[in-house]
Amino acid sequence: MDTWVDTRCILEFDTGPRVPLILLLRPRSGSHQWVARDLYAMDPVVPVEDYRDIYGNACQRLVAPATPFRIDAGATVLTMGRAECAPGAPFVLIQDLPTPVLPYLLPSRYCEADLLGRLALDLVGNAKPGYDQVMRLTDWVEEHVDYLPGTSNTPITALEVKARGSGVCRDLTHLAIALCRSISIPARIAVGYLEHLEPMDLHAWFEVYVGDRWYTFDPVQRTADAARVVLAYGRDAADVPVFNQFGPQRIPTRLDVNIERSHAL
Repeated sequence: MDTWVDTRCILEFDTGPRVPLILLLRPRSGSHQWVARDLYAMDPVVPVEDYRDIYGNACQRLVAPATPFRIDAGATVLTMGRAECAPGAPFVLIQDLPTPVLPYLLPSRYCEADLLGRLALDLVGNAKPGYDQVMRLTDWVEEHVDYLPGTSNTPITALEVKARGSGVCRDLTHLAIALCRSISIPARIAVGYLEHLEPMDLHAWFEVYVGDRWYTFDPVQRTADAARVVLAYGRDAADVPVFNQFGPQRIPTRLDVNIERSHAL
């Protein structure tokens, strides 16, 4: 880890009914990043309960008031200025995988890995099992599925993405994850901030477990020279919405996202 970045997300709601919210707006320290400062401000101030979900994500539970409501979440994070690449990193035998990694082998709501095995095997060809196979699958998704930001607010499954041939970052990520899992490579979705993303927004990519650790892949932004800050990990988009609301719907009137290189602390 060698790069300091500042992240910020501003979420605003107009007047409406009181609604319970679960948010995923606080990054956590881990192997890929270290959070040095964390800002979380609300106007008006309401009680918040912080907790960890089953994936270890930092969640915030609150009830949005009926008045206009603003959440301003930011952080200063030490992260990697580029994604680590490891061509040749080997496939890890299932019996040797750490227990917490095992759920990321299974089909999930938006990643029908059990239906894509034949396609994945055809695509990887004679690539060395592990990292090199994931590179082949990611290349194929990038080449065959058009990235169209802003075209969908509702998650779709990997098979739907393949049939449609286009989608937002979350959709391309679902297809890549399902292909990896179909050949027994653990894969998980990551949601957070990506430097240089155009248009700037919260972003989804994925990580795979090969060579005894997690590596980052992204079928949308293939260049490695961009800092990333993870807000949440999960099996697919159902596990990592940055905000979940319950009851009467209140659509945010503003969602501003920013990530930029930071000055030294």
